[in-house]
Amino acid sequence: MGISVYGCEPDEAAVFRETAPRLGVAPTIIDAAASEANVGLAFGNRCISVGHKTPITNSTLRALSAAGVAYISTRSAGHDHIDVEFARSVGISVEGVAYSPAGVADYTLMLMLMAVRNARSIITRAEAHDFRLNRVRGRELRDLTVGVIGTGRIGAAVVDRLQGFGCRVLAFDRTPKSTADHVHLDELLRRSDVVTLHTPLDAETRHLLDRERIGRMRHGAVIVNTGRGALIDTEALCSALESGRLGGAALDVLEGEDGIFYADRRNRRIDSRLFLRLQRLPNVLITPHTAFHTEQALIDTVRNSILNCLEFEGHQHG
Repeated sequence: MGISVYGCEPDEAAVFRETAPRLGVAPTIIDAAASEANVGLAFGNRCISVGHKTPITNSTLRALSAAGVAYISTRSAGHDHIDVEFARSVGISVEGVAYSPAGVADYTLMLMLMAVRNARSIITRAEAHDFRLNRVRGRELRDLTVGVIGTGRIGAAVVDRLQGFGCRVLAFDRTPKSTADHVHLDELLRRSDVVTLHTPLDAETRHLLDRERIGRMRHGAVIVNTGRGALIDTEALCSALESGRLGGAALDVLEGEDGIFYADRRNRRIDSRLFLRLQRLPNVLITPHTAFHTEQALIDTVRNSILNCLEFEGHQHG
């Protein structure tokens, strides 16, 4: 059985070449993301694997279907970069992969700690050789209430890690899945000093934190987002931060991150007004969608992407 692997980075390619033959699969490695221009590289393979860094257009999905593709395994937990309903309408099933939640959970705790200790301003000043203590003192996590929105594998791993800090943990999920104290979303927002987002992005959760809900949050609260950028209304977030209503934000994902993240923009102007507004704020920490980027997650993602394809073919011929 063959699989065409699109948008494959060199480190991913090395793991695919090592892992696929052991599972009886021949991978076709393609550096570029799937597009109408390269669907021919999928001919003969009903299953393909794609990265999450580049959206797949509906016209590309239509062309992949015409090329005989029936299954897309995306090397990410979410699949908001693909119109799943349209894919289904042209005969293509789309599925994400599970990988160790530890990397994203660890990174979330790191961002949380950096946010409550004002790490961005400390590091920025230290790099400029200004070693004076910050005028604003940091807060200790044990004294705070942390609200975890979404208690799937990653959210539950965050809850587990928070137990060791002695803080109060509240959780909200449409289908509660952890031992945390589950409350209504409005109550979580009202009581939490830190709110961290781990729910999938879909039609119901887009702008889950909109202007109204952000307005219900505790004065000086901090938002941490390692989920998906569009879970937050970025315009409303900017306004709340600029007014001092919110105390800070640590964001590994952003609305409109496509074309900014995963590229060297040192000598190219960034046109996103909201991105630049956020970056100017000293209490906002932005990292480029990197929480998942660990060696273990890479191994898990490649292996499970292949296994998903094998399972799909097994069901088709079973």
